[in-house]
Amino acid sequence: MPRIKPIAIDQTDPATAATLHAVHKKLGALPNIFTTFAQSPTALGSYVQLSENLTKGRLSPAQRERIALAVSQENACQYCVSAHATIARGAGLDDSAIQQARLGKASEPFDRLITEFALKLARSRAEISDQDLEVARRAGLDDGLMVEIVANVALHVMTNYLNKLAGTDIDFPVIDLQSAA
Repeated sequence: MPRIKPIAIDQTDPATAATLHAVHKKLGALPNIFTTFAQSPTALGSYVQLSENLTKGRLSPAQRERIALAVSQENACQYCVSAHATIARGAGLDDSAIQQARLGKASEPFDRLITEFALKLARSRAEISDQDLEVARRAGLDDGLMVEIVANVALHVMTNYLNKLAGTDIDFPVIDLQSAA
């Protein structure tokens, strides 16, 4: 049972309802995270806008999902790990790649670099040493890509915290957080 209840479309203001209808149309469903965010129309709009803007960046959908899985596993957000395992499959990740991403790994070197950097940001609260920053740069992460990774990490920290606070009902196939080995 959620601790913060989702909002039904017909119980909210017209602008928020329009946002929720647009999400439903785009996704073909209306996941509980959106109706929970709708408790604050400002938070919902910010979440939707940041999510959409990040799809226009340099990271591929699969790389963004790797970040989402690593950060969500680190933050022990079962809703987000479950949701992003489903979304990651649509972005081309198989079960093995999803499992690796949850651990901050990837088989492809550049994807591994991105995922490990994102996880290091989350674990350290962005307290990255000069040495680690230089290693990331030499490995191929330029400053713009690092900033984009920070934005993706921040997006997922926000959703992780909301879903954990709210106790959002998981409306995706449930993934056991302990199954990341």
